[in-house]
Formats: sequence, C-alpha cells, structure tokens
Amino acid sequence: MKLLVFFICVLITTTSAIAQIQLAPLTQYSFLHSLYSEKELGIDSTFVYSTDTIDLPFFDDFTTNKVQQYAPDFNNPLTTSVLYYYLIDQATAIPIENNVGYTNQVTFRRYYDPVEGIFYDTVFNAQTVNVADFSSYPVNYEPVDLYPPYYIYDTLNQGDISDTVWIENPPYFQDSARQFFLPVSNPNQLWIDEFTYHNFRFADHPRTLGVMTFDGLDASGFPYAIGTTSSGYADALTSKPIDMSSLSVADSVYISFLYQPQGFGDEPESTDSLILEFYDTGENTWNRIWGDTGKSVVPFQIVHLPILGQNYFSNGFQFRFRNYGGLSGALDQFHLDMVYLREAIPPAFADTIFKDFSFVYPLNSLISEYTSVPWDHYKGSTENKMTESLEVVVFNGSIGPENYQDGSVEVSYGGVTEGNFTLQGFTLAEQQINYAALDFATSFHDLKSGYEFPRNLTGAYEEFDVTANASAQYPNYEPNDSTAFKQGFYNFYSYDDGSAEAAFGPTGSQARLAIHFEAYEPDSIIGLNLCFVPSVNDVSDKLFLLTVWDDNNGEPGEVLYEDDVFNPRSPIYSGSENEYTSYFFIDTAKIPVGGSFFVGWRQLDPDRLNLGFDRNIDHSEEIFYSVDGGVTWLISPFSGSAMLRPVFSTQMDETLGIVAEQKERVEILVYPNPAMNEIQITNSLGIFGSQKLLLDAMGRILIETRDEKINLESFSSGVYFVQIPELSNSIVKVIKP
Repeated sequence: MKLLVFFICVLITTTSAIAQIQLAPLTQYSFLHSLYSEKELGIDSTFVYSTDTIDLPFFDDFTTNKVQQYAPDFNNPLTTSVLYYYLIDQATAIPIENNVGYTNQVTFRRYYDPVEGIFYDTVFNAQTVNVADFSSYPVNYEPVDLYPPYYIYDTLNQGDISDTVWIENPPYFQDSARQFFLPVSNPNQLWIDEFTYHNFRFADHPRTLGVMTFDGLDASGFPYAIGTTSSGYADALTSKPIDMSSLSVADSVYISFLYQPQGFGDEPESTDSLILEFYDTGENTWNRIWGDTGKSVVPFQIVHLPILGQNYFSNGFQFRFRNYGGLSGALDQFHLDMVYLREAIPPAFADTIFKDFSFVYPLNSLISEYTSVPWDHYKGSTENKMTESLEVVVFNGSIGPENYQDGSVEVSYGGVTEGNFTLQGFTLAEQQINYAALDFATSFHDLKSGYEFPRNLTGAYEEFDVTANASAQYPNYEPNDSTAFKQGFYNFYSYDDGSAEAAFGPTGSQARLAIHFEAYEPDSIIGLNLCFVPSVNDVSDKLFLLTVWDDNNGEPGEVLYEDDVFNPRSPIYSGSENEYTSYFFIDTAKIPVGGSFFVGWRQLDPDRLNLGFDRNIDHSEEIFYSVDGGVTWLISPFSGSAMLRPVFSTQMDETLGIVAEQKERVEILVYPNPAMNEIQITNSLGIFGSQKLLLDAMGRILIETRDEKINLESFSSGVYFVQIPELSNSIVKVIKP
C-alpha cells in the first residue's frame, strides 16, 4: 500500500516550517455510503440470490455496467424462504420453546445447614443446545451447554421456603430469522458481485468507454480496513457460471483482457497485484492462473491465455479477478477492460484482438471553457459561446489502417432534436488518410459556425441532451460508437466533469486557495458549491473561511468578501456520488463581482482540506494558492480542475430557499448615460442622502458617497456600475465613452 502524497514545497519562514499544495488518493466513493449500514444487519428478512448460467462467448468492454442487479421482491412467485431458529435442542432437533431463557453460566441449587454451619451445591443439569449465528449466510450452529437462568437457595430448617434468585437478562432466549431466496436471470448481465467500481474516468486512455477499477474499497464504497495500514485481498469481480460442458481443451478456448496499473488513481506498489483465478468445479477450488504486480501507470497491456485442464470444461465454470493491496481506501488501483472468453479463431494463440472502434472518454461540454454556466448569464450573452475546441478521443482497434468517416453531435431538448454538428472524419483521424492501426486519435472540433443553444427558453435553468457518434468503415461493436451527456445550465460556473479522481488543497495555517473565473457578465455571487472527498485523514472538523477576491492583473487581489471568524466552515462529506455541498455567504449576502474574479478559502488549520480534483479536464492554470498570507500566489503544478463552483444569484434563488429581503420595487435613474464628466443619481421613491456605490467592471468599489452626483472625470473610458444598496439590489450600468 502506498499512501503517496504528491506535493510542491514552498518555504514560508526562515525556519524549517514548510507549507505546500498536495494531491492525495481518495479513501471512499461517497455515493455508496448508503449501502454500508446493511453490513451491520443480520440475515433476517434478507435475500440470497442464485444466478443463471450463461453461454460463450463472454464479452464485456465495460461501456455499460453488466454486473447482475439484485432487487428484493417478496411478492415474486419464485421467492422462497426458510425460517431459522436461534436455539435448537441438540438431542431432539426441536426448537426450544419461546419465552424461556438460558445462561451459559453454571447454575446450581445450594443447601445450607444452619446447625452444622455448612452448605453444599447441586449443579443443575446442562442442556446442550445448538445456537445459530445470524450474522451471515449460510447459518451455522454451534453446540453450547446452557443452564436455567436462576439459583435456588434452601435452608435446612423445618418450614423454611426455598429462595430463587433469577439472573437478569439471560443471554440466551429463543429467536428466529427468515431468509429469503430468489433466482435471478439476465443473460446480458455477466458478473455476480459488485465490489469493483465501474467508471469512465479513472483509467488513462482505455480502449473503450468504461473500465472496472480494483482498489481497497468494498461494495459499499468504504475501506475494507479503515484507518489501518493493512494489506490483503480486496476487490473481486466474478463471472456468472458458464456452461462449457460441450467443449474441451482441443477447442482452443481462450480468455483475453486488458489491464492497467494506477491510471489517474493511486499507484500500486511492487508488493501489490492483480490476479486471475479459474474455478475447478470438480475439486471445488479456485486456482490462480495469472497475476502481475504493481507499478506506475503504463498503457493498457493485453493478456491472452488458453483454458487448460478438463475440469474447467463443465457446466458451472467461473473465473474471477482479484487485487491485493492496501485495505484502507481507494489505493493501489488496477483497471480492467475488454474481457473476452471464447473459442479462438485459428491460429488461436494469435487471436488476441477484438476488432472495434470506440470513444475513449465521454464528452463533457459543448460550450467554451466551462462544463456549465448560469442560465441567466448564457441568456444575457450576445457572443457565440460554443466551444472552438471540442476534444474527441477515439481508438481504432483494427490490426490495420482503417478509412475514416464523419461523426456527429446531436442536441435535443425535451426529446426533440434542436441542432447538430458534423465531426469531420479527416479531423477525427488527426488529419491523416486513415486511422492508424491499434492506435488512439485525438482531435479538436470548432462548433462556433453552427448551432447555438437557444436563449429564448424561460426556465430558471435548462438542460439539453447531447449525443455524439463516431465510427470507422468496418463492422464493429456499436454500443461504444456513441457517448451521451446532459449539458446543463444552472446557477454556477464549473470547470470539472463532476468526477473526483483525487483530493487536493494547500497545507499550512492561513493558507489560501483561489480559483479564477471569467463570468459572462458582472453579477452577484451568493456562495460556493464545494465537493469535499474523504482522503487519508478525516478533516471534517477543520475550519476555513469562504473568500472572494477581485482580479489584480491575473492574480487574486482585494478581498471582496470573507466569512467572519465567528462563523467558520468545515468540509462536509456528502453521501451521494460526487455530490457538491452548497456553502452560502453569511446573511445570504450577495457579493457583486465583475467579469474576472477569484473564489476559494482561507483555512484556519494547517491540514489539507481535500477538495475534489478532476484529473480528466485540465484547468490547472486557473488554480492559485498562497502559503504566505496572500503576498505571493503560485499556480497549481497538478493537471486537472478544482471541484469548486461559484453560485450566482439567479431565478433559481427561490428553489434554493434563498429569499431576498423584501424591498419596495425601486427604480434607479442615472443620467446622462453615457457620460463623460458627471452623472446624476435619483430614485423613484424620491429619497435623498442614501449610500451610493460606484463599481468598476471587476466589482471593486471606486466611490462611496451620499451625494446625488458622482464625478467620472478621473476615470478612464469603460463600463461602470451604480448601486444604492439601502434601497435596491439592482445595479445600473454606466458607460463612459
């Protein structure tokens, strides 16, 4: 196990004290948290599932999740059940009657002779009872000698009555648990367990969309051995039973697969491994067939193995992959792709390629720079915001060059096609005559000359369905020839794809993290959406202050807002998949910002706060940090995007429960406008002497006055804003020619 933390050190004093910015592995997939409590329950009212047996060929490229899904169904006519009793008399095999308690302490009847001053005990007869273990299936019974839960004391005097002393809450009493059984059958689902993590983001250049990731997290997304440095066997991915009874060794049945250590995740050490095992139905044992040890990331490697041994050719053959590594988190990762079990085409030893053309990564956004922007801002923009560099990565799985053909991107709204783009085949093939054999092709496409998302929709937010298609001119596996996503316009700006591959942040007390954004228009921020993820250390009790800065020549400048020290924040780990937590400003403050601004925090504790880090989209040039009180700002050395999103005041405020202070509607009047020298400021209420602010395009306050006039002579030409915060939240644009 390697709890490796990458860091860049910056000396902050003349002593040995060091602060830094760090990147670290995750310790859980938080979206699986809700399943964890099931592990604490017994078997009562739980289901045991039996799966169907499938046939060859067996193929999974993990474009979709083909793990068998299990849903308890008490009303299914195929559901059966067994009632297990907790206590069964070993001699008669009959359950012990209800409302009778027992103890495993030796109990007795004591006789006391007051004349002689002596006593003697007669131990009660023990009853051997089989006691059930209800913690797991199958139910196991262990014999235990049990005794009546009381003592009897007799004094040998004529007329004396025996005294009975009962044991309070005897530990053994009759109980029962009902276990349900349900067969499931879906030949399109290939695996029986869900310990591994199906994802599209952790692998580096997989040959198809989707991989299975092996690490130290169990099916519930929690560490197998939390808070330890233990290593051991962790995840398993087990096939359904396969009927190979009609085949033999002579039929050249081969299994092929691709695997990669680390990817964008944690590097496995040389003591870690990924292994493949076959199930021998005759001997009822799992046999190790192949394995490899950990190392730093390399391209996916192919393994091609024959099925040898006649015992494997049965009705019920299975194979499984397992990993050995650290058990305390998402550590020592391996990624699996393209698992293919079949009768190989002669010469079988050379039949190692599954000929396919595929997208490698999902697409994220059709707009420039961002994966999402506020709908209000997009509607108000007049410039074309479509991207001029849509990145598309494909893989040609043919052993020879293949002709390209055009692809497409289709946008629909409410199920109706709104627009489309053509992905030029020549561009997809990196402007080559053909796709190169067994190689990746990365291309960038300009979408500015065609469709734009319409600006006339009236929702508080809007979502569009986007589907991209690309293929080569040969028959292949079609499911991975397309990729789809939802282009959402809400109330925030985002750089990331919504998936955290690591945790990061600066260290050092008073360290600052600031993420730069260019808004489509000046507006007011009401808070931040932050995605904190569990890492090596729990920092949910550490403190930070939300901060907003203006732009000072491309670096964080004047502080426009900061939480007061009496209301600090702490990281919150959500229970859903990569879910963001909304941190709103104190007193629902709305902070005006211009086109360019920075948002982040000042932390009060030295620990890294473990903000989610998306390693698939690189906006590292927008990540700034300071470890010397904001005097010096450095750019993050790690490729990726911070999972931090500034939230703006939009039509969505009401749905978020943000209610603006009720003020009478006031019209702010500024004239002349445009103006070269002086502007007059009035309001529809006729109120004089209110505080007036003149702001620049960055949201910085230039003048604060209670006069009704503001002189612009000393300011350069440009756009400015006037606000009367005591009367209205509205801002009036002023132009100086």
